[in-house]
Amino acid sequence: MLGCSSKKTSNMANEPTVVKTVDSDYFSSANAKNTITKVPCTLSDGSTRECYQISSNSMPTDHQMGPWCPTNISDNAVTGGIWLSDGEVFDVDGAFIKNLASFYNDTTWEMYDADGEIFVTKTQADCENAANPNVGEEYKNYCVTCLPSYITQVSQSYLIPVKPVFITDPVAFLGRGGGGQNNGAGRPERPPRGERPDGARPERPERGGGGVPSTRGVALNRVEFSAPAPVNNILSAYTIAPFDNAGGHINVHQGYHYHDATGVSYAVRQDDGHASLIGYAKDGHGIYNNEDPKGNTASDLDDCRGHYDNIRGYHYHVDAAGNNNIINCIHGAYAINSN
Repeated sequence: MLGCSSKKTSNMANEPTVVKTVDSDYFSSANAKNTITKVPCTLSDGSTRECYQISSNSMPTDHQMGPWCPTNISDNAVTGGIWLSDGEVFDVDGAFIKNLASFYNDTTWEMYDADGEIFVTKTQADCENAANPNVGEEYKNYCVTCLPSYITQVSQSYLIPVKPVFITDPVAFLGRGGGGQNNGAGRPERPPRGERPDGARPERPERGGGGVPSTRGVALNRVEFSAPAPVNNILSAYTIAPFDNAGGHINVHQGYHYHDATGVSYAVRQDDGHASLIGYAKDGHGIYNNEDPKGNTASDLDDCRGHYDNIRGYHYHVDAAGNNNIINCIHGAYAINSN
């Protein structure tokens, strides 16, 4: 995970000659149920600019949320979501749950009873307790499902510069969240039972103030592009918290959010065959799909997963589905506060 003081190498030595402003109409087209306003703001470079203040209830209208957990080991892929491991996307069907002991080479995994019924969280209290970093033994071997009905009161607000301000020294995101370490056996290394990686925290809504952001950006449907999911924390408790087919799941404090981009959310196609626009980073630069319509990926991305062209200016390409990641850092000044 990148530290907040890290600087990343870029192939952009000078400020781009083409700078694309954020198109607020795309947010309205993807999800008209929230509001977007233009406000004065202060950016991290000390300048006073205009920002879009984007409100969101964390509920997409362009695709279905869920499902996440199947209920029986005989269930097919339609009944569950996906799990991300080693850059691959796995269907969380009944067979996947049944095979967890082999998948993680650990016989402690047994998430179903003698009748094949899978242990799934049933209530909001179960959801909150199973997602707690100090989860109790009673939730060991549970598949965690948190439902949209649990987040009716959640609202988020994001500030994004109307016109990106390119900076030559990229800024790494605040070190929160993160995927697992690799133990050489192809699976994330799990800390001993009851222990957590230093500084690990459950997912929380982003706090205000002038700190470096953890949130990567906002999808066009106004769903948050979040930091990588804390996979080690989840696995250390012998729980699974699947993502749905769009790469999202629910935290009761944060709402519905994405840890991965799978090509399901609202996108704006590009006339020249470039990958589609799916959102904007916290610095106002566009975030585009990993692949273009022909399945090609960009080969000249910098460490932030960004590059430049004369149509879109500097912009990012989201990480490949399965990597539990959106982008790595930002190459622009981000909003500290509204004035």
